[in-house]
Amino acid sequence: MNDRTTLERAEKDNVKFVSLQFTDLLGVIKEVIIPVRQLRDALTDGVWFDGSSIEGFARIQESDLYLKPDGSTYSLVPWLTGNGKTARIMCDICRPDGTSFEGDPRFILKRVNQEAAEMGFRYDVGPEPEFYLFRRDGLGERFLLDRSGYFDLSSHEGYRLLEEITTALESFGISAEASHHEVGQGQYEIDFTYGPALNIADKLLALKYSVKKIAQAHNLQATFMPKPVMAAAGSGMHIHQSLFDTRAKRNAFYDGNDRYRLSEVAYSFIAGQMKYIKEICAILCPTVNSYKRLVSGFEAPVYVTWASMNRSALIRVPQWFRQRPSSARVELRCPDPTCNPYLAFAVMLKAGLEGIRSNLTPPEPVEENVYQFDDARLVEKNIEILPTSLQEALDHLRRSEVVRGVLGDHLFERYVAVKTKEWNEFKAYVTSWELDRYVDMY
Repeated sequence: MNDRTTLERAEKDNVKFVSLQFTDLLGVIKEVIIPVRQLRDALTDGVWFDGSSIEGFARIQESDLYLKPDGSTYSLVPWLTGNGKTARIMCDICRPDGTSFEGDPRFILKRVNQEAAEMGFRYDVGPEPEFYLFRRDGLGERFLLDRSGYFDLSSHEGYRLLEEITTALESFGISAEASHHEVGQGQYEIDFTYGPALNIADKLLALKYSVKKIAQAHNLQATFMPKPVMAAAGSGMHIHQSLFDTRAKRNAFYDGNDRYRLSEVAYSFIAGQMKYIKEICAILCPTVNSYKRLVSGFEAPVYVTWASMNRSALIRVPQWFRQRPSSARVELRCPDPTCNPYLAFAVMLKAGLEGIRSNLTPPEPVEENVYQFDDARLVEKNIEILPTSLQEALDHLRRSEVVRGVLGDHLFERYVAVKTKEWNEFKAYVTSWELDRYVDMY
């Protein structure tokens, strides 16, 4: 959509305000709200903001940054109609001279997308974000919205909420393919149409924004936290992914003669992600809480394996596409919805491209339940384990030249610093578990 079309749509929709949105280093949505009369200038010249105040952005001496609205992301915010309609537009971040700001997560993904394009590929993804819904009582206590389970009929309140969220997503140009109750009580999942990584990252942020705002309007709390309930299923974000061959105009992952219907490109892509998974884990699973989801017994992956039927594998090859060449894909199962989608998709793509460049071959698939393997069996099959804590993931990240190359020195160092601070704060915190276990004992 060009600038003229964006302005015409805003006029036709009778928009009064525009929310210019972007994310910080951690994937948290930020916004600058302007009256619609300033939209023309914003599209042409950008909107100034102080980058030194945003997590992971510029240093104080380099703080002048500009938001450059991407008109193709224009959409109406369905719940903001009280004082006139509000439109939402995602933005790129630029320096005063108009060049891209290298610390912009959206720019990071664009840069790796360009690398793929130079190799003749387009990266397509389809995330499956999960979340929990809670009620709060007058004392601030949280209670799960319902006691239903996997694919159960949702409660009336849950169904009504999903219906409202799905309708809101349509305003953002998001076609929800399916929504359903997940394994945990009060846990839900919304899946939407597969597509190019940058477009899907923008839409994923809109989905999270919609879920939280609509839940709040119903006096509920929605959280995408990976493990909000002890001894219950965690909330992951499995990501389906494939490469489209832009020269041959076909799905580059499909080979009808292979037993898994996968091409050599797909196998090398899988091998690349398996090789670098420990290095990129701190981007895909970025919080202290993320590693309380990555434990045995809850279908979250723990071991670095790939398979078709085995849902304990890190990378799974769905078999429903066997007769649908255009739908060939592989599913990475460790990411969770607290990740910054731009950075997550960027490092996932880079790892896969490195596998293709180096012509890597993955190990044999493991179709058995790896959770039942003892240590000797794991060693026999040369199966590695994902990081078990944020600290361990950061140790791998610090040594990663691949991730440093994706993020650039400034963003890489800042990400490591922010996440190290988070880990150190957690280490110093005395939990209720420790008090319950040790106060009387000692």
